[in-house]
Amino acid sequence: MADPIPPYAKHAIAHLVVDNGAEALDYYKKAFGAEEKMRMPSPDGSKIMHAMITIGDSVIYLCDDFPEFNNGQHRAPKSTGSTSVTIHQYVTDCDAAIKRAEEAGGTVVMPASDTFWGDRYGKVVDPFGHEWSFATHQKDMTPEEMMEAAKTAFS
Repeated sequence: MADPIPPYAKHAIAHLVVDNGAEALDYYKKAFGAEEKMRMPSPDGSKIMHAMITIGDSVIYLCDDFPEFNNGQHRAPKSTGSTSVTIHQYVTDCDAAIKRAEEAGGTVVMPASDTFWGDRYGKVVDPFGHEWSFATHQKDMTPEEMMEAAKTAFS
């Protein structure tokens, strides 16, 4: 009998909707070192119905925008003009990760900087409208220390 939870799916999996699945897969490989695990094109080959990539140990699903299905509720950020999710990743060099994503075609929306919570942190929006944040942890801090640092940062 099949395992009801596949071995690669023991954690929550982000499922991105994009406006050009094939281009998105290429971008994620170049920008984030993603590995493509599977791709299922639509019957006519024009869109990606389902794909799976991994970035490090994380699995991410991806599909093209199909507004004709799901009452238009599952849309790409470029179709809606916004996204409500940021995909976050800790990396050994935040600045290098942001530079790589930008050089692959992303837009830096928050340059890397040292933060009050002890990380070096920044954000990129990919060419498909999804926001990605990167952090390099620099300093262990208690919640109280973070609150004090936040007061200073916001004063």
